[in-house]
Amino acid sequence: MVKNIKYEYVEITDFAAEGKCIFKSEDGVIFVEGNVAPGDIVDLQVVKTKKKLKEAIVTKIHSYSPLRTDPYCLHNVVCGGCKWQHIAYEHQLKFKRQQVVDHFQRIGHIKNVGINEIIAAPKTEYYRNKLEFTFSNWRWLTKDQLDSGAKFTKHALGFHVPKRFDKIFTVDHCHLQPDPSNTIRNSLHHFGELHNIPYYDVKFNVGTLRNLVVRTANSGDVMVIVQFGEQNDEAIEQVMQYLHKTHSEITSLNYIVNLKGNDSYQDQEVIHYAGETAIRETMEDLTFLVGPKSFYQTNSEQAYQLFSVTREFAGLTGNESVYDLYTGTGTIANFVARRAKKVVGVEYVEAAVQDARKNSELNGITNTSFFAGDMRRIMNEDFLQEHGRPDVIITDPPRAGMDQPVVETILKAAPDRIVYVSCNTATQARDLALMSEDYEVTKVQPVDMFPNTHHVENVALLQRK
Repeated sequence: MVKNIKYEYVEITDFAAEGKCIFKSEDGVIFVEGNVAPGDIVDLQVVKTKKKLKEAIVTKIHSYSPLRTDPYCLHNVVCGGCKWQHIAYEHQLKFKRQQVVDHFQRIGHIKNVGINEIIAAPKTEYYRNKLEFTFSNWRWLTKDQLDSGAKFTKHALGFHVPKRFDKIFTVDHCHLQPDPSNTIRNSLHHFGELHNIPYYDVKFNVGTLRNLVVRTANSGDVMVIVQFGEQNDEAIEQVMQYLHKTHSEITSLNYIVNLKGNDSYQDQEVIHYAGETAIRETMEDLTFLVGPKSFYQTNSEQAYQLFSVTREFAGLTGNESVYDLYTGTGTIANFVARRAKKVVGVEYVEAAVQDARKNSELNGITNTSFFAGDMRRIMNEDFLQEHGRPDVIITDPPRAGMDQPVVETILKAAPDRIVYVSCNTATQARDLALMSEDYEVTKVQPVDMFPNTHHVENVALLQRK
């Protein structure tokens, strides 16, 4: 039985994928969840087994690894947002780079290219420009809170307990986003409880206060979006008036009435309540408008580093035709446009393409054009003939990477250089392997966008053979 498999006084061996650690036993590799670090001496309880792979939790730590440091957040044990706080930052960076090396060698079979040292983030706290918080009418309490004997309100405004869609713990102070994020969240939580406004019940899909989105920008702009779970006009007006009158720092105030079973809002109407309809992010001499549904890299400071590497790898002289795939709101396209002859952006989402065009217009950029549609179909021979074959393709796909038909479309376009930006080096390495007959990887630059997590962004340059 799984529940009877235990290991005592064993050493955690190494980091693994998805932020886990491993212990290599005679029975195979044991994947370990939780706040552990290589070098910890622990007792383990296996909770899941599959062939030679087992998953375990730590039941006791006998001694701590020298790789550790003291977590700074009181929610560290329960929250998954910064679950590597207990690992010293220099060791996080070493693992992230090694993760790129491993994926490129094992998945991409790329062994003859040097991988640069990772570009570290200057800030390991308060680096995010967007957070989403969830309301709940049934607050989740930690064991320490339960054992304390203290009385707690049943309402919560905070984050999901990892892997539990229905469990929300209250966040007192989050170290991920700068103020006024914490001030606005705690203020609205207090107001909601004080005025007995119903908090959301995820099991029955009822309740007024459902979700809170706070977006901050390096310009100083602040956007707030409140999701309501029911059409309670009186309560909605009460909440929005409170935020408008109490928090003058909010420059764009919006709300959504979302009656669906989930709180995703890309398909929902955003109602603009006060202030501007968008906030402004700046990069070099460019300004980008970020609306309620716009995607923008969540670490603005490191986004500049990421885009700078991308532009450098593109090797632009002013004479190149550039295609920017998965262009989103055109951030990369507009960032490289002034060093290219022209830039053609392709994106699935029509609303994002509209934002990309607005950003070009806002910055006086006239050599960009943006198109919405499935790039497997839109980038056909007629499209290439009309807009010219690209000298450079920049591609920045989602975590799942590129579909094989998209890879084949890129190969048919046959650019001299491909700059592949990725937030998932496993799928990036897979896609690079698909292009290896025609292209050689010549440069690789990891960038740390998300300190205290296992995530790493990576830029690879491919040259046509």
